[in-house]
Amino acid sequence: MQEALLYEKLEDKKVECRLCGHTCKIQPEKRGICGVRENRDGILYSLVYEKVCSLHIDPIEKKPLFHFFPGTTSLSIATVGCNFSCKFCQNWTISQETEIFGDDISAEDIVEEAIKHKCKSISYTYTEPTIFFEYAYKIAKLAKEKGVYNIFVTNGFMSNEAIEMIAPCLDAVNCDLKSMDDEFYRKICGGRLDVVLKSIRKMKELGIWVEVTTLLIPGYNDSSENLYELARFLKDAGDITWHISRFYPNYKMSDLPQTPISTINKAVEIGKEIGLRYIYPGNIPQDLRENTYCWNCKALLIERMGFFVAKNRLKKNTCPDCGAAIPGVFE
Repeated sequence: MQEALLYEKLEDKKVECRLCGHTCKIQPEKRGICGVRENRDGILYSLVYEKVCSLHIDPIEKKPLFHFFPGTTSLSIATVGCNFSCKFCQNWTISQETEIFGDDISAEDIVEEAIKHKCKSISYTYTEPTIFFEYAYKIAKLAKEKGVYNIFVTNGFMSNEAIEMIAPCLDAVNCDLKSMDDEFYRKICGGRLDVVLKSIRKMKELGIWVEVTTLLIPGYNDSSENLYELARFLKDAGDITWHISRFYPNYKMSDLPQTPISTINKAVEIGKEIGLRYIYPGNIPQDLRENTYCWNCKALLIERMGFFVAKNRLKKNTCPDCGAAIPGVFE
């Protein structure tokens, strides 16, 4: 347990958490929406500080990040809890857990584990990293000092204060942009669209490498109107790399069908029409569109097999055939 960052003490021992878009006003002996930040006698505490419920070494492509040191590995960690309640969550057994559990692992040990296993980066993932911000922030600062990069895999429902605090240590983000419909965010996810859009723009402005993922759910966020609006936002926000992920039934949406391939294809074509240079379909085995091609001369640059890189022809960030600059962070 650790005293929280980014909160304000109010009268009668109430507190206001300033970490995410909910800005929870929390009564004494109660928790915020995330379930892992508790007001104890007028002081807000993180209950998941150094409580790791999941730790794995993943290929960076699994985040997914395709334009950030492709072919490298990332030490990936999570604690329980989330500030969203997505009805389709694939990690609901830990994100929606109300009981605090996990292995006690210090920030120093996390960084040493990454170095030991030659991981290029540490990813704060599986659940929402914003809710274990104090832990992530300490690890990120230590990792930065040791030359290890830091990645958030996030729903983007962060406060400006949180983004500004972590930005000097945060190198890359994969942010969900689940829909351009605020009602979808409120009813299906328990959040708001405006906060997510502001976060994406803010992180881009601060120089963090950003890629975006959209999970297409049949009948919910797969309309052409929604996809056009989403693609336009990504183009306007800086031609952001877009991962379009296929939905498989899970959690409270296990009665729905999986996303038709034709819907994924439609989204890809809309992204191209809007002018996005890099669009990657996801959750479709052996789809060649997960390879990276030069946006200028169309040469194959990075060949992928699942989550692994089979071939990388990039010369730092340039195409070896035509010399075009490829957006991203490469060796």
